[in-house]
Amino acid sequence: MIETKITKLFGIKHPIISAPMGPFYTTELTIAVSEAGGMGVLSHTNLYGKSSIDEMMKNMEAVVEHTDKPFGFNIRTSRMQMDARTLCRKIPDFIRKNQRVREQALYALTSAGSAKMLPSSGSWQKLREQSNIKHFHVAPALWLADKCVDAKVDGLVLTGSEGGGHQSYEKVSTLVLLQQVEEKYPDIPVVACGGFATGEGLAAALTLGADAIAMGTRFIATKDCEFHDTYKNIIPPATARDTVLTTGVFGPIRLWTNKYALSQALVGSKEEKKAMEAELDINELAVINRKYELAYEGNIEDGAVLVGQTMGLIDQIETVSDVINEIITSAEKHLKTATSYIK
Repeated sequence: MIETKITKLFGIKHPIISAPMGPFYTTELTIAVSEAGGMGVLSHTNLYGKSSIDEMMKNMEAVVEHTDKPFGFNIRTSRMQMDARTLCRKIPDFIRKNQRVREQALYALTSAGSAKMLPSSGSWQKLREQSNIKHFHVAPALWLADKCVDAKVDGLVLTGSEGGGHQSYEKVSTLVLLQQVEEKYPDIPVVACGGFATGEGLAAALTLGADAIAMGTRFIATKDCEFHDTYKNIIPPATARDTVLTTGVFGPIRLWTNKYALSQALVGSKEEKKAMEAELDINELAVINRKYELAYEGNIEDGAVLVGQTMGLIDQIETVSDVINEIITSAEKHLKTATSYIK
């Protein structure tokens, strides 16, 4: 059994968390990961023009109906995410008023924007007084980790450029980022994300100072994940070279290399991206959002297929339970081997 700050903080069996993968649904995946002893995380979902607020409430109710284990949820706080402030106000209120959800929703993860938006919400402050919920924020660079610490987050998710989905302009690897943050903030709980799919990866992350890993691509390629089978099936035969960084709604994004990804240019700076956003109208944004919907429906050529470089480490689609058990068994073996080097 591997015990860390994260397992003790949340009362989970294994230091493994599912990465949020909005705008896609991850409700069934959340249930499966939490049931298997990890921490499942609901994504910030707004597919097909549905209300992200209603969907998150509904998804939380589904989770507590099917598991009594802890789980988390994600809110993207980007300036491009128009519903973010409303979610930061209404979701804490919903959790506070629902006892079962309040007892189980222990991990609030914000990302893609300000770490201060959720803590500044009055409803969040009330929830903090009435529950054991903790606030983590995604930091893809050291200077962003600094801002998170200034915002008094409870923990950090350090995500490197190997990961799928939205990335930072700095393009720092998880390997380097973990070392930077561990040296500067050795006491803050840290989740390592981007580049993890095996027991060797978990052992390496723990040795570098992380308290858990988060995985996205590895959990997409599971029988429990609700993604389309066509989406899942591109992963086992792929290599680590089959992804590309291009431009997404919030900045750089790592996608599977398909017709859509190759048609997109990579914006090199935040200033350039802001200039693009200023010229973007609601119809153009709808076209971009439709690309995510296409992928979720199984159109893997015309859709935006979010995956990380770990697709080169995955050779089969398994159950979530088997994935987690295999990773833990392997990590324990490698950690014991590492300690044998000390004489």
